[in-house]
Amino acid sequence: MADRTAPNCHLRLEWVYGYRGHQCRNNLYYTAAKEIVYFVAGVGVVYNTREHKQKFYLGHNDDIISLALHPERVLVATGQVGKEPYICVWDSYTVQTVSILKDIHTHGIACLAFDLEGQCLVSVGLDSKNMICVWDWRRGKVLATAPGHTDRIFDISWDLYQPSKLVSCGVKHIKFWSLCGNALTPKRGVFGKTGDLQTILCLACARDEVTYSGALNGDIYVWKGINLVRTVQGAHGSGIFSMNACEEGFATGGRDGCVRLWDLNFKPITVIDLRETDQGYKGLSVRSVCWRGDHILVGTQDSEIFEVVVHERNKPFLIMQGHCEGELWALAVHPTKPLAMTGSDDRSVRIWSLIDHALIARCNMEEPIRCAAVSTDGIHLALGMKDGSFTVLRVRDMTEVVHIKDRKEAIHELKYSPDGTHLAVGCNDNSVDIYGVVQRYKKVGECIGSTSFITHMDWSTDSKYLQTNDGGGKRYFYKMPSGKEVTNKEEIKLVQWSTWTCVLGPEVNGIWPKYSDINDINSVDANFANQILVTADDYGLVKLFRYPCLKKGAKFRKYLGHSAHITNARWSYDYQWVITIGGADHSVFQWKFVPERKSKEALHIAPQETLAESNSEESDSDQSDVPEMDSEIEQETQLSYRRQVYKDDLPQLKEQCKEKHRASTTKKREKAPGNSIRLHFIHGYRGYDCRSNLFYTQTGEIVYHVAAVGVVYNRQQNTQRFYLGHNDDILCLAIHPLKDYVATGQVGRDSSVHIWETEMLKPLSVLKGYHQYGVCAVDFSADGKRLASVGLDDNHTIVLWDWKKGEKLSAIRGSKDKIFVIKINPYIPDKLVTAGIKHIKFWHKTGGGLIGRKGNMGKTETMMCAVYGWTEEMVFSGTSTGDICIWRDMYLIKTVKAHDGPVFSMHALEKGFVTGGKDGVVALWDDTFERCLKTYAIKRAVLAPGSKGLLLEDNPSIRAISLGHGHILVGTKNGEILEVDKSGPITLLVQGHMEGEVWGLATHPHLPICATVSDDKTLRIWDLSPSHCMLAVRKLKKGGRCCSFSPDGKALAVGLNDGSFIIVNADTLEDLVSFHHRKDVISDIRFSPGAGKYLVVASCDGFADIYNVMSSKRVGVCRGSQSYITHMDWDRRGKLLQINTGAKEQLFFEAPRGKQQIIPATEVEKIDWYSWTSVLGPVCEGIWPLVSEVTDVTAASLTNDKKVLATGDDFGYVKLFKYPVKGKFAKCKRYVAHSTHVTNVRWTHDDALLVSVGGSDTSLIIWTHENEGHREPRQCDSEESDIESEDDGGYDSDVTRENEMNYTIKALSASIRTMSGIKPHLQQKELSVDERQGVVRPPVSRALPQPEKLQTNNVGKKKRPIEDLVLELVFGYRGNDCRNNVHYLNDGADIIYHTASVGIVFNLASASQSFYMEHTEDILCLTINQHPKFPNVVATGQVILQTCQVCNLAEEALHWYFCQICVAVRPVTVSFFILAAL
Repeated sequence: MADRTAPNCHLRLEWVYGYRGHQCRNNLYYTAAKEIVYFVAGVGVVYNTREHKQKFYLGHNDDIISLALHPERVLVATGQVGKEPYICVWDSYTVQTVSILKDIHTHGIACLAFDLEGQCLVSVGLDSKNMICVWDWRRGKVLATAPGHTDRIFDISWDLYQPSKLVSCGVKHIKFWSLCGNALTPKRGVFGKTGDLQTILCLACARDEVTYSGALNGDIYVWKGINLVRTVQGAHGSGIFSMNACEEGFATGGRDGCVRLWDLNFKPITVIDLRETDQGYKGLSVRSVCWRGDHILVGTQDSEIFEVVVHERNKPFLIMQGHCEGELWALAVHPTKPLAMTGSDDRSVRIWSLIDHALIARCNMEEPIRCAAVSTDGIHLALGMKDGSFTVLRVRDMTEVVHIKDRKEAIHELKYSPDGTHLAVGCNDNSVDIYGVVQRYKKVGECIGSTSFITHMDWSTDSKYLQTNDGGGKRYFYKMPSGKEVTNKEEIKLVQWSTWTCVLGPEVNGIWPKYSDINDINSVDANFANQILVTADDYGLVKLFRYPCLKKGAKFRKYLGHSAHITNARWSYDYQWVITIGGADHSVFQWKFVPERKSKEALHIAPQETLAESNSEESDSDQSDVPEMDSEIEQETQLSYRRQVYKDDLPQLKEQCKEKHRASTTKKREKAPGNSIRLHFIHGYRGYDCRSNLFYTQTGEIVYHVAAVGVVYNRQQNTQRFYLGHNDDILCLAIHPLKDYVATGQVGRDSSVHIWETEMLKPLSVLKGYHQYGVCAVDFSADGKRLASVGLDDNHTIVLWDWKKGEKLSAIRGSKDKIFVIKINPYIPDKLVTAGIKHIKFWHKTGGGLIGRKGNMGKTETMMCAVYGWTEEMVFSGTSTGDICIWRDMYLIKTVKAHDGPVFSMHALEKGFVTGGKDGVVALWDDTFERCLKTYAIKRAVLAPGSKGLLLEDNPSIRAISLGHGHILVGTKNGEILEVDKSGPITLLVQGHMEGEVWGLATHPHLPICATVSDDKTLRIWDLSPSHCMLAVRKLKKGGRCCSFSPDGKALAVGLNDGSFIIVNADTLEDLVSFHHRKDVISDIRFSPGAGKYLVVASCDGFADIYNVMSSKRVGVCRGSQSYITHMDWDRRGKLLQINTGAKEQLFFEAPRGKQQIIPATEVEKIDWYSWTSVLGPVCEGIWPLVSEVTDVTAASLTNDKKVLATGDDFGYVKLFKYPVKGKFAKCKRYVAHSTHVTNVRWTHDDALLVSVGGSDTSLIIWTHENEGHREPRQCDSEESDIESEDDGGYDSDVTRENEMNYTIKALSASIRTMSGIKPHLQQKELSVDERQGVVRPPVSRALPQPEKLQTNNVGKKKRPIEDLVLELVFGYRGNDCRNNVHYLNDGADIIYHTASVGIVFNLASASQSFYMEHTEDILCLTINQHPKFPNVVATGQVILQTCQVCNLAEEALHWYFCQICVAVRPVTVSFFILAAL
């Protein structure tokens, strides 16, 4: 079979030709080391001009369009475009990421700027609101955000002399911002009569609130505060694109090609006209300027970088060149020299020296160039043009040999024959023309078989054949030079090809990814000598494959750098380099080919480079080279924790149903019962799909989880305490290093992680908002301050938290494959490791992001567990094949065989490790995994006498291991928790059902015993008395869904899933009798009361069979059900049966014949029922919630005194109702412990206990029944009612009216006062209609949204300026719907209150008012700060201020301000709180 592994060789980026000058400004700077930093495509470049060397930052995945230099000039911030763009802050020395900032902007980041201290970074987005965001960049935390402007912002800068002040400018505006708390407040610049309102392109801040800005017309506008005070006219001939401030003064650059230097007072020093210099040309446009000492850097629109020495300003050095704007498609390499030729839509052809890394020749053509080829002797260079012509130049002097135009459509490909006699020219009109070189390029043949445009061509080594690919995905062969098509496949098989650049053919089958278009891969080139293939595609990836690449699913190495589509890739003549060219980024990348990677070299590769060249995750391999996945792991990966309805959805569903509820409730709802239940004991442990979720606490108790409950178990007293903060399945658990706090993660639409303490069982922190569907792994850092969590979303998002603050520190997409474990490095909390399906990844925190590197293990292995070892570099991971992998950093050192089958759990000791696997063996190891010190096999034979149950099988699969208090704690897949003494004996502590739904439940008629039967094919008897253990267990041939004790308690009937049922001895569980009359699941089974003469057996096919127990014969069948039977009850005489069905039918049948009876509802109530488990009928109408389907209430059970009805439902609630439950939506007491559906509930014979079983959570929960009047503090009693008591009356009329007020509707309806723009009292100048028109925004990234434009009327009318009005007096006080909103200030001298949107300070002595007027809508609440440190600080909250841009939900604002007597009220800070989770 062909080798489909990734090749061992790799590429290293050596040089990038070009500079991003188009559509960008201010992106070129000197670093502290006097290197030059700039960007091209998706690469940050640090260029040392003295040594002529480049370093590369490769942390971006799309076009970089903005750059800022830290004040210390070592760190660099770069921002990119993309659907989810992010900012990288990186070190220019090491080119390593320092911080990643993300999750705020969309479309792209247009501008960046550091403040004077370098602590804060401001960014401007490319969304329609041009969002401005201020970051604490080291922590990756957002300090403030605000909409920037409706039109494009071109530049932003911090005022370096006034902290917390910023200035932004753009299309027809300039704004001056104040950062106050977590709010950015803008004031628009006032142009006045000093200058025309126009687009401002760049700016720089100076002392004394002075700002200089460059305008579109070439003038410099000088601002004092927010007012334009003067203009420097004609500073440049046209738009000023760049302005740079330095110690000496200011430098400006413009479209006129001039750089001007100014002193600190903006008096002109000199002008440098680059167009007039030797290297200059007409149309040169300056986009970026940087002045440092006596050197000036200049970046131009056409991708050049000049360096100017001030004393020799007429002799600028051209230090970098690249192609201008326009697509770059043409690439050819010289056959005998290290030269590359490129041609572009900018009409230029350029020759680059691959050794000197320099442009050595350039020639401008008449037409855009689309392809190039060099003759085999290296003398001629052929260029295919966009207009259908081609030109041949002499390479030595770039003079024209011939220009031929035989076609009208673009020439996309041309190739010289190996013998140099012919040139093949492929055109977009589907044809290939053959020209004779020696006949002065006379046309000698034509190939016309193709039905689409020609994309690629290759000659045979003997120059007798040509193969072509076309846009339709077809491959053709032609005889040369005639052009006759060859269709004989046998003839083609013998042909040897001189080059391979075609994307189609058996040799390159494996290069195509899943679901790819035939044009996704733009270029291929084969290196025959090293048997390597390089490809370039539309996703900006350069890939290396083995050649030939015969089978689908070949693995590859991939490299990032180009931002979007790469149009061409070629090997150099000697295979030392690969040259790639970008289409839209028009850059030329030169990659060094490293044939075989040596292990030493590998250790010193930059993380970004390693990240970029990792083996593909999206490779199409059919995995036949990967070991078969273990059945347990496969089963686990297929588990879905997604629910159709989450508990989070209930409030919303209830709101939808409320109208229906109000209309239907005419009578008062039933009250909740006085009785209550308290969680007493849970049988079960979540082991079948969880690992490492079992620990000793500080006090020697055991903490674990089952269903939605965190359990703290005291093994000496055999008692449990419970954490009940979760409302759905807990999937993971981690313990704090001090072993007193626990973190648990649950399933949920917006799933949460709870941190709680084990003593008082109180929550310390709840972390939400970042994980979807569930949290599958958590881990504390060694200092206990941080917590890492992994989500169950498609990308398995990893979040690092400061859990005490509830603050997200970093987040990243973890892996497309499931992650099983996350561990924080105990020595360096910024490092993590994750492991899961076919991967292990090593992460380190960078600001708000994480950078991950895949573990290099050669073959693909699934990792089930991982721990850090004795140093910060050592990691040990357990694989699905039973090996332990030992890692140093990200490199695999060795593997050790530890178990037969997967290693599910591993625990690090002070000196050594303990592991557990599917083979049921616990193994103790030394600290290097060289020696296994001891093994313990989990067997029934070594079970200690004090065990609380029975071991179901020998060697159960071990899922969790923990050490402490001289013992090893073991959790198994079968739901057992065992304690292994180091001397050998094993004690069983906790036990539950295995994986599979538990439905069958029956309580003994006169003993504290219950029976359960489950889909796990076991029947179990449990002791409900203080011993709390499993008394007996029997394996069944099939799973079961129901069971019932006979009235004397001696027999137990069990219904099975194959339609059969058995009756067993209740003590020994041995068969007494069995029947098999049905094919469908037996859904319920019941003995008749009294002597238990009859047994009724209901099945899901809609029949209930009645058997005579004594004669073992079927004596009757109950027919007439339209659906499956769900519940059955006998009357006390044993003569009448009540049946519920899935079609919501309540049916009655006579026993023993099964004749159906019609009984009126009034008569049903009078019947004395032996048991009541029915969920239908008038007496239990109120148990159905507002949001109900027929399957919502799954089980019911009535106490023997017929006072309390307990129910279980599909939402995991156990509820208590007062019986009878007449009328809809009765009040209840509700309890949460089960995660999803509660499948059955039963009271014990004396009503002392309630027993419930959960479906998929496999748990058996015992509740203590507490009668009315019992008032003991209960941690688990939940809310008193299922729905709010708003319709019960009891409200005062004023309270009722206030309760029904809806401020949201009022605020969102058409507002009387405008809700956008600047408030009249803050407006400086009314803009004219012409000024509002703006200019068309030039696109910087792909597919930008257009901003909303303001609609204007009265076109052409002149408006009178608004006269200023001053608020003097406000009559009124908001008392009709507000409370506690009047306070004394200043020792009773002032009163503060509010009305409308105004905060009022009323001076009692002078009867004067002063006002706070920053609110935009009604103020609803007010409070004053009582702390002596903050005298006269007031907080006010208003109705909706604005609409959130992210989710279009309302925001509320909280304003703080100082109040001073007789002094104007001044704002201090503004905070916005989004009410809805985004």
